Amino acid sequence: MRRLPLITALAAAAISMPAAATGGLAAAPVLTGVVGPSANISLKNADGTAVRHLDPGTYTVNVADNSIDHNFHLFGTGVDQSTAIETTGTATWTVQFVDGTYTFLCDAHPSTMKGSFTVGNVPPPPPPPGRLNGKVTTKTISLIDTSTGSKVRSVVAGTYKVVANDTSKTQNFHLSGPGVNRKTGVAAKTKKTWTVALTPGKYTYRSDKKLRLRGTFHVTPEPPN
Repeated sequence: MRRLPLITALAAAAISMPAAATGGLAAAPVLTGVVGPSANISLKNADGTAVRHLDPGTYTVNVADNSIDHNFHLFGTGVDQSTAIETTGTATWTVQFVDGTYTFLCDAHPSTMKGSFTVGNVPPPPPPPGRLNGKVTTKTISLIDTSTGSKVRSVVAGTYKVVANDTSKTQNFHLSGPGVNRKTGVAAKTKKTWTVALTPGKYTYRSDKKLRLRGTFHVTPEPPN
C-alpha cells in the first residue's frame, strides 16, 4: 500500500479531527459593511441589524464598496481600514475591537455618510433619527421611509428628519398630527428639512390647495428594551 508523506498525513488528520480535539475554536463574528451605489453607508451584524454595540474581541468585517464616488473607512483604537474612493470591489478585514468608540464613514462625504458604535464598557450611542422623504408635485404627493424605500404606512415613535420637496407653485406639503404641524408655502417651490418627534397616533400629509392630494400613516409606541 502506498504511504502518504508524513506532513500530508498529519495535515489530513488535522482536517478530519473533531473541533473538540482542536480546542473548539469558534469562528470570529462576521460584520457586513456596505457603501454605495447611492449616498448610503451601513455596518450590520450577521442578523441584519445595525451595529450599535459590540463585545470586545476579534471580528471579520466583509465590505462591499459599490461606488467610485465613495469609500468605506473603519477606524478607532487599534483599527484603521479603508477601501479606495476611486474603485469598487470587496474587502475582508480581521480586526480586534477593544473598549471604546469606533467610526465608519465615507472619506469623500464625512459629514453626511457616517456611523459609529461602541465596544465593551462604553454605552451605545443613541439611535440616529429616522428619515422620511416627502414630495409634492402638481398632481401627486408621497412620503417615503428611506430605511425601506417604500411608502410610509407605519413607523415607530421617535425622532425623525422629514425632507419635504415641494416642486409645485400651486401645491404645498403639509405634515400634521400629534405635536406636529409643519408645511411649505403654496406659491413657491422649495425644499425643507424638519426634525420632528413623532408620538403614537395618526398623521396626515397633504396639500392644502388640492385636498385629494393626501396620505396618512400611523405611529406606534416604541417597543420596550
